[in-house]
Amino acid sequence: MSYQLEICANSFPSALNAQRAGAQRVELCSNLYESGTTPSAATIRWAVQMLDIPVFVLVRPRGGDFVYSELEFELLRSDIEFCRNEGVAGIVSGALLPDNSIDRERTRLLLDAAAPLPFTFHRAFDLTPDLNHSLETLIELGVDRVLTSGGKPTAPQAVSNLKNLHEQAAGRITILPGGGINSSNIAALLTTGCAEFHMTGNAFVESPALRGRIALNGSADIPERDHRESSVERIQAVVEQLRAAE
Repeated sequence: MSYQLEICANSFPSALNAQRAGAQRVELCSNLYESGTTPSAATIRWAVQMLDIPVFVLVRPRGGDFVYSELEFELLRSDIEFCRNEGVAGIVSGALLPDNSIDRERTRLLLDAAAPLPFTFHRAFDLTPDLNHSLETLIELGVDRVLTSGGKPTAPQAVSNLKNLHEQAAGRITILPGGGINSSNIAALLTTGCAEFHMTGNAFVESPALRGRIALNGSADIPERDHRESSVERIQAVVEQLRAAE
């Protein structure tokens, strides 16, 4: 089996590191502290122009839930149109209803906005009350792949669920395991039958700046000096295992 590794890259330098490390695809985003939001226009443009591997873009207007106002939804569609015009290789997005089920109508409109690009439904899928039913909904809508941790906090905790989803998909949609994947657990995930995997592979980059007098973001949980960047070494460690398993 031939395996593919997609890197969730939170910046243009992270995307470059993903390519350098041997990843086959990038999911470009921003703001990982809120589980990812739409990256800047310049970041998208540079990634598309400078990378040789496909660039998928996460289109999500804010952190929090996936139930959007009319204004937020129009922003979603506008961002998808911008991405398509910039030449991205794929779109990652989606919408839920207040009960966390798939918003069929809005997801269909997002698919229409992205066409003819491949469309990945993001990890909002894991919030839905019935993963098997939700998977059939996405298949019916024509979604190409779904990023999922199998309904658990991390993919390695959901090997059995991911295997079941892969078997249910039966080639009608790609199951893309993601969440907490690294070189110490990728081998277990190969038993799911999935051929594509998603990881950040990031590490802290130490800042040369002096520590500030106050915390501007008001949270001790979010560093204000150091930042995260996809690590060539961490990605390579997984790439090597995937190549060895082919």
